[in-house]
Amino acid sequence: MSPDKYITRSIEPVLETAAAQFPAVVLSGPRQSGKTTVLKRLFGARYEYVSLEALDTRALAAEDPRAFLRLHKPPVIFDEVQQAPHLLSYIQELIDERRDLNGQYILSGSQNLLLLQHVSESLAGRAAILKLLPLSLREWCGEPQRPLPWQAAPGSQAATLAAQAAPTCAGLLSRPEDLWQLLFRGLYPGLSASPAPDWLRWQQSYIETYLERDVRTVRQVGDLMTFQSFLRLLAARSGQILNMTGIATELGLTLNTVKAWISVLLTSYQIVVLQPYHANLGKRLVKRPKVYFADTGTLCYLVGLRDPLHAMQGPMAGAIMETAVVAELTKAYLHCGDEPRLAFWRTARGSEVDIVVEDQLRLYPIEVKASATPRPEMARGIGELTHALAAGKAEGLRPAVQSGYVVHAGDRVVPLGGDVTGLPLGSL
Repeated sequence: MSPDKYITRSIEPVLETAAAQFPAVVLSGPRQSGKTTVLKRLFGARYEYVSLEALDTRALAAEDPRAFLRLHKPPVIFDEVQQAPHLLSYIQELIDERRDLNGQYILSGSQNLLLLQHVSESLAGRAAILKLLPLSLREWCGEPQRPLPWQAAPGSQAATLAAQAAPTCAGLLSRPEDLWQLLFRGLYPGLSASPAPDWLRWQQSYIETYLERDVRTVRQVGDLMTFQSFLRLLAARSGQILNMTGIATELGLTLNTVKAWISVLLTSYQIVVLQPYHANLGKRLVKRPKVYFADTGTLCYLVGLRDPLHAMQGPMAGAIMETAVVAELTKAYLHCGDEPRLAFWRTARGSEVDIVVEDQLRLYPIEVKASATPRPEMARGIGELTHALAAGKAEGLRPAVQSGYVVHAGDRVVPLGGDVTGLPLGSL
């Protein structure tokens, strides 16, 4: 892709609708996920743009917020608004004076460490809150509005799925080396839209910026070197059960410190946590979750991988592939303005399904394999999940299990029997 090519994002129509329906819109997400670019693209011609990252601008906002807001009247975009959270209560006053006027303020923040607390206090009921992560695969390949397979046809069978498989994305990633090159580099727009930047230097710079600008603002993180060791240790466990006690012991930290640092990573969009699925929601919360990094490029960098071949052939291949699927599903929902409802299923006897997606009171079980050749035995866990939930159906209302998928690194849609379909990652 050429460096100057704009990549259309799935969230664009959601942002425009939100601005037409709410006085304020809050767009948050990790650094470099493309928030400023998409906001300027959609609203730049009609809105003033003000970045609060600049020290002089931030100082003026702090010294005299009322004068600052008179200087920058709506419609206005305030970028990096977490740098001046005190502005939000003054913005609330101005919104309440013209409550019938929508689209007055668009607020964006590259960290969510403090922002949502202030939004909930000052802009409750006045702001639509949206999230933008790095590029999804469907955005990267130019199919930003392509639905997930079960959204296109909830009861679809393998033959229908084969006809619906995304031709552009699947074609671009049909060769294993192309797929793993993309997973290795990751999907931050700066790396994906213009491959010229040196990957190692970009990742080093990103982690250093994240540590310096985001993590330093949180009081629970005092030792950045230990926090970086924590990042690397957690990356090596992406796709595994989160054992916070084990991490604390290995790094010589208290359990409360590890819990606080996990919270930092969650609220700054660096990791995604999946809870175990139980039909009884009360039970869902008592089991340990699984943890995933939000970007496969960041994951590869943190675990020390330095080329795509090592990613594809090394011991982390399965974890990278599973991380990619969780990230794609998370982005597909968030970028449409929905909260993803993702879980995993595991029994004490070892039966497991990597991902369980709940959508419209339907469950879609997904197994993830780094192999390019899906086989029926790869779907064994899906069959066991279906049987287990059917056996306990009398307990009450619960989502019904639908068609299952084995998402793989190959290039073909393959019926695997038992209403399970082998689906290339590019067709998800």
